[in-house]
Amino acid sequence: MGNCIQALSESVTLIASDDTWIEGNAIQQLHTTARLAGMRRVAGMPDLHPGRGYPVGAAFFSTGRLYPALIGGDIGCGMSLWTTGIDARKAATAKLEKRLGDIDGPLDDSWQSLVAELAPADVGHRQALGTIGGGNHFAELQRIDTVYDPQAVDALELDLDRLVLLVHSGSRGLGRAILEEHVQRHGHDGLAEDSADCQAYLARHDAALRYARANRQLVARRMLDRLGTDGGQVLDVHHNLVTRAEVQGEHGWLHRKGATPSDGGLVVIPGSRGDFSYLVAPVPSAASLYSLAHGAGRKWMRSECKDRLFKRYSPAQLAKTRLGSHVVCEDKQLIYEEAPEAYKPVDSIIASLEQAGLLTVLAKLRPVLTYKTRGGCC
Repeated sequence: MGNCIQALSESVTLIASDDTWIEGNAIQQLHTTARLAGMRRVAGMPDLHPGRGYPVGAAFFSTGRLYPALIGGDIGCGMSLWTTGIDARKAATAKLEKRLGDIDGPLDDSWQSLVAELAPADVGHRQALGTIGGGNHFAELQRIDTVYDPQAVDALELDLDRLVLLVHSGSRGLGRAILEEHVQRHGHDGLAEDSADCQAYLARHDAALRYARANRQLVARRMLDRLGTDGGQVLDVHHNLVTRAEVQGEHGWLHRKGATPSDGGLVVIPGSRGDFSYLVAPVPSAASLYSLAHGAGRKWMRSECKDRLFKRYSPAQLAKTRLGSHVVCEDKQLIYEEAPEAYKPVDSIIASLEQAGLLTVLAKLRPVLTYKTRGGCC
């Protein structure tokens, strides 16, 4: 317990066991970020990997200034877990895939009253609502594979005989537009917390959070509708955001980039598309900046995945996983970039967090059908 919490310097902490795959560039990015003006503490999660200048799978606590570039362009990206009425014992992947069809395109007119109810007004990007997007985003039907805490699972009204739906998406083009406008005006210097520019950014940031949450709900409802079933939301958690926070007596700004909050209730930590996901109860801790891993974390850069894998696997082979699930991804480049081999084993991520005393595992979820893209708009 605790031996997975490593102090790399006075202000930099890494949550990882000795055998956790952590790339050196990601560690360097942690140290670089720790030198930003006003930065007090930085914590890397076991899914830590290099990003575009700043690491992914990390939390950052600053005072006096906040840094939009640390959160990145997908403000509000997160995970939403839903129940479904689909019988897990009779679920036929081919039939589910056929019913689901293509959900890359915009929602039709029949959805617009719900869009108006859920999404913030006057932020644009309406056509992208209800769509998953590209990159590592996905929606996945899952079977409850193993229950470790029956009482907690019962309290969530999860039925072991019914599939669940996990949606991973964010604010689509809206968050990217907000970041790009900020960087054009301010570069990467951050914003003084008492400035008008900071207040304007936070207003747009909060609108992007609402948009991202609405988007996940619309994706889930769209899928449930296509599959001819109903369901309810179990949890919805952002992992790219900045919030006011108090850490060890100091008041400041807690940035999370690919880091799931551990101070807001239950969360799901997914593996790659060929691996399990875990429903967990976090244990809040200042040592981890009240954060957990948001997934398995990449091992390989996207640009190298196809070269590493195309001689071993065809796209059709990558559409079938070792766990017997199926992946809908008709973008041939993306299916290589998102191959399970490109990610760390999720069990190693969960083990590091568990050994650090940062979570309790409630249930393990097995993938059944993962939707990425039909090759249309992303």
